Amino acid sequence: MAVKCTIPARNELNETRYMDTSHFRVPELLQSVYLHSCSHSIERTSGSLKICSKSIIFEPDDAVKPILKILLKDCKGIGAVEERGHNPFTDGVTFQLEVPGKTEDIVQILLQLHRASCLDKLGDQTAMVAAILQSRLARTCFDKNSFQHVTENPHMECVAEMVSPLVTNAGHVCITDCNLYFQPMNSYPDSVVQIGLHSVRRIYKRRHGLRPLGLEVFCTENDLCSDIYLKFYSTKERDELYYYIATFLENHIVECTAESYMLQWQRGHISNYQYLLHLNNLADRSVNDLSQYPVFPWVISDYSSTQLDLLNPASFRDLSKPIGALNTERLERLLERYRDMPEPHFMYGSHYSSPGYVLFYLVRVAPEHMLCLQNGRFDQADRMFNSVGETWKNCLEGGTDFKELIPEFYGSDSSFLKNLLGLNLGRRQGGGRVENVELPPWASDPDDFLEKMRLALECQYVSEHLHEWIDLIFGFKQRGSEAVAAHNVFHPFTYEGGVDCDSIEDPDQKIAMLTQILEFGQTPRQLFVTPHPQRITPRFHNLSATPSLSSSELSPMSPSMESFEDLTEESKKMAWSNMNKLALQSCHKIHKEAVTGIAVALSSCLMLPDDKIVVCSSWDNNVYFYSIAYGRRQDTLMGHDDAVSHICWRDDKLYTASWDSTVKIWKCVADDISSNKRTQFDLLAEFEHEAGVNTLDLSPAGTLLATGTKEGTLTLWDIASPLPLNQLTCHSGKIHQVAFSPDSRHILSVGEDSCLVVTDVQTGMLIATVHAECFCWDGNTVLSGGMSGDLSVWDLLSSKVIHKIPAHSGAVTCMWMNEQCSTIITGGVDKQIILWKPEY
Repeated sequence: MAVKCTIPARNELNETRYMDTSHFRVPELLQSVYLHSCSHSIERTSGSLKICSKSIIFEPDDAVKPILKILLKDCKGIGAVEERGHNPFTDGVTFQLEVPGKTEDIVQILLQLHRASCLDKLGDQTAMVAAILQSRLARTCFDKNSFQHVTENPHMECVAEMVSPLVTNAGHVCITDCNLYFQPMNSYPDSVVQIGLHSVRRIYKRRHGLRPLGLEVFCTENDLCSDIYLKFYSTKERDELYYYIATFLENHIVECTAESYMLQWQRGHISNYQYLLHLNNLADRSVNDLSQYPVFPWVISDYSSTQLDLLNPASFRDLSKPIGALNTERLERLLERYRDMPEPHFMYGSHYSSPGYVLFYLVRVAPEHMLCLQNGRFDQADRMFNSVGETWKNCLEGGTDFKELIPEFYGSDSSFLKNLLGLNLGRRQGGGRVENVELPPWASDPDDFLEKMRLALECQYVSEHLHEWIDLIFGFKQRGSEAVAAHNVFHPFTYEGGVDCDSIEDPDQKIAMLTQILEFGQTPRQLFVTPHPQRITPRFHNLSATPSLSSSELSPMSPSMESFEDLTEESKKMAWSNMNKLALQSCHKIHKEAVTGIAVALSSCLMLPDDKIVVCSSWDNNVYFYSIAYGRRQDTLMGHDDAVSHICWRDDKLYTASWDSTVKIWKCVADDISSNKRTQFDLLAEFEHEAGVNTLDLSPAGTLLATGTKEGTLTLWDIASPLPLNQLTCHSGKIHQVAFSPDSRHILSVGEDSCLVVTDVQTGMLIATVHAECFCWDGNTVLSGGMSGDLSVWDLLSSKVIHKIPAHSGAVTCMWMNEQCSTIITGGVDKQIILWKPEY
């Protein structure tokens, strides 16, 4: 085959690759291409031929020899040559390519692509190239000889493209009852890619070019390394394949949700780094798509000190603001331009994540991608990623630089900071060569830099404020009026739904739109539409770890006294005598909606006295026993026909209340319930009610039982008898909580009618009624929370409020007090939980 051309400048473009002869399967023939000039004496050179949408690229096997690129639009002629050395052209330079067994096929492709390259309009050219691709795909199908087993049954087959950074390879997808296959039309990078369905761990639907056409498959838990990324030509085919693969995954839909990851992160089960990777995955970010590469925040603002102080808030960037709003002077200029701008309004002329920004950081480890993106050239030396500190400074002060970071800054591989390939990246204006990235003074080397970046990402300050950055990137401040208020508005084309490319009829305009979407940057898919809750930080997380808390665990500023606190009645009396001097210790907004309950661990649960078993009641009618030592569920008690609403443990007996209108007492018959064995429970007694039971409490002596129903009835029982001692209708709605006084003479109950009622146990007489939503008490004094948001200290003998403490900005909905009466936690409709301690 001879190609006559004008030799262009050596470069490499971002093109669709159609054929790569270095990867053809040609049995018993050389898998190489020979190139020689017919007009100059040049020895034959072996190498690989790449046929792209706009050019031919010949890459010699000898790395010393230059890569040759021939633009198709500059070719004077293309044709097969029967005899080696025959020159059908009379002028210019002619190169002869010998491709064993593929010459005619290549000539036909080149002729069609040459016609496309000569068209004036880019849209028409792209349409013709797409037609050529579709035509070739339509004439072929998946080669079923590639099946791993002859017994495999194909489920579906369709055409698709395999996505990798800056390149998509067209081919055929086939899925069977055992495997997922992709067969590239050009046999690159392999003749067939095969993935066993039972090895798939996770799958994600993806947007590609802001259209729902992508699918990414993971066979490991590594969120940065998928096994294949496919782009389909229709959403219907993508979804069919997705749901077929999903049938092979256990609980896939349940496990891969933003809400489930959020709860794991809040409770400290996954790190900040892991949570951000999960959110990026769920928001369609992938390392295979540079236009939607995972985005991570700048968290450190100090790149000049010799020591990095992670206990100083001044060392950190304000995570509640986008990069463009961190500098107030620059923000004022941007706002002035924004106000004078015609529709559509946008505040920033560039995005925080784009292919150019990603390759800016990764140029030292992925130079071929940068050359591909920038027409075979590196950027000017002074605009390269030369210094971490300079880059941060430019992000703060530059008029068009608002980029965030990528996950590599918090990983373990520091190679992207070092010029290990010895690349010639140019010289700066000062004369110095561009080599390794200059690090802050507080980092001794690249590995030390990454370690300190990771420590900063996981530190207390960032853990307490990361939710604010999530609101900007993945949450409710991403778009709409909240985005405007947060100065977080980007070009409309960067948002999903900002433009409908399929409705654009002009081909040139459509291509320009798609190019802008892919190169300018894309805003992640919105994952949260309400404010993201704060993380339960380590010092506060200890509340769920121990039944009694030390002051040092709750607040590092207070002295460690509580660990030596005795549990005598005197200490409790002293705490209650100072209940009107509650001091706020800390405040945490870690919930998305109103707080409805507080427990030291999980809701509707208790820890057995040996601290080895956690017992949880559930809305699925069961009671679950979890072994702390073995970290798994040890046993299940299926004892009710409706939700189990409340549980209590006393003297090796389990008391369970249910909405099936019963309270049951169970006896554990195992020798040691804390052993890693299934246990047996015998039913000792059952107490029938006329309505679902919502709460219960045992008297201190363990002889009396008080229950509250969904219809407002308070019932008093003798444990030894199945008949009620007294039934009182003291509330007009559901009873939320009941509690005996320490002397067992009174019962205090609170209901959804916002009334707190004190009842005499012997006579059933009403002693006092006050307005409250929740309470704690010692038998004489009540600490309650109500609709006003205040905490009230009541003297029950006089039914008067003796003190009020401002607490929440809305109704107080729940309250918890530890055994020593020295720590109180309140929750409210303002989504906050507040920690209090009496001052002595």
